[in-house]
Amino acid sequence: MGLSRRGLLRGGLVGLGGAAAGVAAARGRDWVGPDRLPLDGGFAPAGNELGWHERGAVSVLWHVRTEQPLVALTFDDGPAPDWTPRVLDTLDRLAVPATFFLVGERLRRHAALVRDRYARHEVGNHTWAHKDLAQRDEKGVRDQLRRCHDTVADVLGREPTLLRPPWGHLGGTTLTVAEELGYDVVMWSQRMREEAFAADPGGIVADTVAAARPGAVILAHDTGGRGRLITIDYLADIVAGLRDRGLRPVTVSALRAAATPHLP
Repeated sequence: MGLSRRGLLRGGLVGLGGAAAGVAAARGRDWVGPDRLPLDGGFAPAGNELGWHERGAVSVLWHVRTEQPLVALTFDDGPAPDWTPRVLDTLDRLAVPATFFLVGERLRRHAALVRDRYARHEVGNHTWAHKDLAQRDEKGVRDQLRRCHDTVADVLGREPTLLRPPWGHLGGTTLTVAEELGYDVVMWSQRMREEAFAADPGGIVADTVAAARPGAVILAHDTGGRGRLITIDYLADIVAGLRDRGLRPVTVSALRAAATPHLP
């Protein structure tokens, strides 16, 4: 039997003859609320009754409106042996900063590999085990984010302030916990389209460079299937192409700081 959130809001519980409500009541639980599983991809309460936090708001960023020729390079899902060191080596050689959204259990497992290598980069929270936050209740979201947060702080000696939900799945429960932990959410406005260039890997360079524009947040990965990681082979050429177009790669926070107020 399927039951949508919309159906619930229109009195779906009554339509069920009170049976479902009776089960919920017997268990001492409500069907909807900040402590319940998301319905239809996520739920955010009108007010956060679980706590009163200083900010009371969460920023969700896809791109930045700016007149400056800047783009943010971001890398998801690492760290991983082989791939992440290659990305870091290339960025170091080219003096390019980037933002890495880290998976906590991978960071814990490979701490010795990267412990001192993110110093010139920005790091963000990408959950403990790359789980879909939009399909978790508030407790489940908090567990994923808090475990990653604490691991980043322990391994790297600094606390992340940015969150990227895996696959970009942004449920309302994620927003509630992000506000609690002091995070802003970073999505993306452009991704490197590796799958389009399986037969012509080098084509990723022209494709990425041509699509870039000032204020873009560009998504790439530093772990995954070999076909998805062709950007690592061509990362230096991508950076060179961006620079040839007059675009300078920076971190997400540096890009946000360059936002132009009241840009039409």
